[in-house]
Parts: sequence; structure tokens; C-alpha cells
Amino acid sequence: MITPARDRYASRSDRGAAIVQRHDPVVYGRPDDAPASGLDTTQLASYERDGFIMLKNFFSAQETAALLHEVQRLTVDPAIRRREEAITERGSDAVRSVFMVHKLSKVLARLSQDMRLVNIARQILGSDVYIHQSRANIKPGFQGKEFYWHSDFETWHVEDGMPAMRALSCSVLLSDNTASNGPLMVMPGSHTQFVSCVGETPEEHYKASLKKQEYGVPDTLSLKLLADQGGVETLMAPAGSVVFFDCNTMHGSNSNISPSPRSNVFMVYNSVDNALGSPKFGLTPRPEFIATRESFAAIKPVEPGYLRAVGK
Repeated sequence: MITPARDRYASRSDRGAAIVQRHDPVVYGRPDDAPASGLDTTQLASYERDGFIMLKNFFSAQETAALLHEVQRLTVDPAIRRREEAITERGSDAVRSVFMVHKLSKVLARLSQDMRLVNIARQILGSDVYIHQSRANIKPGFQGKEFYWHSDFETWHVEDGMPAMRALSCSVLLSDNTASNGPLMVMPGSHTQFVSCVGETPEEHYKASLKKQEYGVPDTLSLKLLADQGGVETLMAPAGSVVFFDCNTMHGSNSNISPSPRSNVFMVYNSVDNALGSPKFGLTPRPEFIATRESFAAIKPVEPGYLRAVGK
């Protein structure tokens, strides 16, 4: 009789909430393998320690304006707004997120392949990468709702069957992220521990969770322990900055009750050696626009310069 391997990151089971140590590396590549446009040794060590790194003014003002123009075009396009990839806020028709933007937009497809971003992802993950998920998160002034504390890996592991913590998110800030418009908040060091959550996941949970997540949400005691250990850091930066953060870093953001909108594009890079398996508990796989399954082919990076003519 073959005994199934125990899930090291079991969650939403009947064992209750728990915090367990991470079993996977944070940085899979070696510092001396870094490409010319990768992180330097100090930056890589900071990412490994904290679970994130901010690179301010990564994109030029012209590049950032072109990307913002494209996101704004998507959010007002009636054809896009009718698609299932467009998620509105609870109780209004304000667009909260547009998913699969690397498929819906040639410009954002090129962004996901940008050599400067892909080289950093490959350096950290120690392999070629593909896009697991992409989205534009829009927090319009006075209407943008919060994203509660969560670890992306918990959801991707349970609902998508992602085997290991060998993925990361890259957030490109397209507007100034200030103290008042709901910037990303992270718990430094939280990526070294996995929070097992409670609750049985309903089928098609994504239909509700993309507006407000209720399953896979950490308990308040675990969140307090993580915050006591590493604190909470608010990632404020000018438009054009980039944040890379580990798939297991605890993060969230407040509502935007300021007049200033906040727009960020997220690309989730996953290692080609960490392709999705079956979701837990016999759940039906989530749609392609949330979790890529059609192809795990490695990204072919493109040179910078593709944004010069956009938005003119």
C-alpha cells in the first residue's frame, strides 16, 4: 500500500489554524548567476530576509505614462468591462481588477516579457518562468475597497494546486502610491512561515473571493504574531516603481477614501519547474484567466523600448 505524501502546507482542513515553518528556499538562484539587469548581492539578500524588495523609479516617466494609458483604456472599454476578467467593486460598477491583462493587451503582454523584470524573476526563482496570473488592480478615488491580509501561496496551493513556494509577484506602480490611497502593506519576514487557514472552500469560490475573500483568510491571532515579529511596512513610492514580493509574504491594502486613484499592474511569475497540479479537496480548477494551465512554456524576454510609441 502506498501512503500519500503529507501536504507540508495543508490548509482549510479540519486541523484548525496553525503556523508552520517554510520548507522551501526563498532565493533559488545564486548571486553569481545574476544577469546584468538582475538584483545585486545586497538587494538579493534583502529580498531573502524580508520577502520583498522595492525598486523606486524603475520605469521612466514616459514608460509609466504609456502603461497607465493602456490600463485606463482597458478599464473604460465596454467590451472589456463585459468580460469575466473584469471584476467590479461590491455594490458599484467601479472596476476593481482586470485579470489576464497579458492576454487582453499587447502592451501589457510585452510588459510581462520585459527583460528587466523577467531577469529578476528568473534570478530569484532559479529557473525559467511563465505567467501564472496577471491583473491590473485599480483603486478609484473614494471607491477603491481594501484587499484583506493574505498569503497568495495559500490560495494558489489550495485552489490551484501550486506545489511549492517557487513563485513571486511583481507589482508595477502606475500612479503614486501614497499613505492615503491604499498602498500595498506587507509584513516583513512573514514569508518564512505558512499560516494554515480554516474553513471548507466552496466550489467556484473565486466568484466571491475576487471581490472579497472570506476563505483562505488568516486568523487574527496568527496575523498578530507575524506583525509582532516583523512589523507592518507600507510601501509608498512614486509611479514607475516596482515591488517584487514572495508568494508567501503576508500582504494587503486599505481602502482608498482619498480623491487620488491608485493603479498597479501585477504579474505573477512562477517557475516552469513548479507547474500546477490538481487543486486540493477535489475542487474544480479555477478558470484560465485566474490560473494559467494551457501552457507552462517559458517566457521569451523582450528588450526595453516597446513602450515608446504607446499613448502618444
